[in-house]
Amino acid sequence: MSNRESVCFLPEMETVVLPLDVEIKEEELEIGANIILTSVRPSWNSKEILFKVFTDGITNKLIGCSIKENPSDVVLVRVYGKNSDLLIDREAEKENFKLLHKAGFAPRLYATFKNGLAYEFVPGNVINVDTVKAPTIYPLIASMMAKIHTVHRDMNASPCLWYKIEKQLKLIPSVYTSKNKQLIFEETFPNGIEFLWKEFVLLKSILSKENSPIVFCHNDLLLANIIHQGNKITFIDYEYASCNYQAYDIGNHFAEFSGVTEMDYSLFPGEDFQRSWLRIYLEEYYNITSPSRVVSEEDVSTLYQQVNRFVLASHLYWATWALVQGQHSSIDFDFIRYGAERMKEYEIRKRKVL
Repeated sequence: MSNRESVCFLPEMETVVLPLDVEIKEEELEIGANIILTSVRPSWNSKEILFKVFTDGITNKLIGCSIKENPSDVVLVRVYGKNSDLLIDREAEKENFKLLHKAGFAPRLYATFKNGLAYEFVPGNVINVDTVKAPTIYPLIASMMAKIHTVHRDMNASPCLWYKIEKQLKLIPSVYTSKNKQLIFEETFPNGIEFLWKEFVLLKSILSKENSPIVFCHNDLLLANIIHQGNKITFIDYEYASCNYQAYDIGNHFAEFSGVTEMDYSLFPGEDFQRSWLRIYLEEYYNITSPSRVVSEEDVSTLYQQVNRFVLASHLYWATWALVQGQHSSIDFDFIRYGAERMKEYEIRKRKVL
């Protein structure tokens, strides 16, 4: 593993996590979850366990497990998507999980197994395209992101962004094994992979000069990864977390306002909303890192410009990710067209911010 990839690896945490020598088949989630539960919840009667399969994710398989006597105690068992380890550092994910739990920002990780994790369920409501802009909710999200960004501070850290995009570009197949997928790729990416490489070089040359702080980032704050309960916000799923540009994490979150399965880019937040969000974020961020500093209008304007430029990097990242997933994932999702939609929006926004 290269130093660049591991620069953000986090130290061993105190939380005890059970390492289980088990592998679960995607098509046998309940059987596999039962095996995990014999270690994680040994007192549960296997005949009384209730299962709920979650179908929203486009990377992994997820199943919730509980019993009638104590319905609030829900164990989530996540099985990694096929070949997802090509794109995700699973060891780093485990350490990130434990670090954030110790900091009070993440649920408990109960166990790891060969191709997945078992962890605590977070009760609450999943954020949607309406609630993400609600006046009582978005300030909580902005503040939580600022807190996450100060969890693991390393002034010598390198951003993961460029390494990961380059890695994904190299993993895009020259020809898809599925003839139908190859036809879709040729239809939606008429200029081929060369166009993506060209944009990667351009973005890296421009955004590397933005002087955005390198912080510990979630890197995947789509709406389904944000849970709201009362006055508390919890970010879930840390498989993409790593050190990265501050402005990227925020810009990526704003890009996700448009949704995933049915994207509507008219929902991208406008300038007034963004500036309000960014001021709240900076107030929390400076309160932790520089308590005597007062947020100025210039601070907000600088971050606003950086964030909207890094939105481009978000689109390029997830487009290249999707093209790799299109070859390897067993999940029923049109990854190639998703990638094409991200690049279509990339072109529109590029004309506005570069």
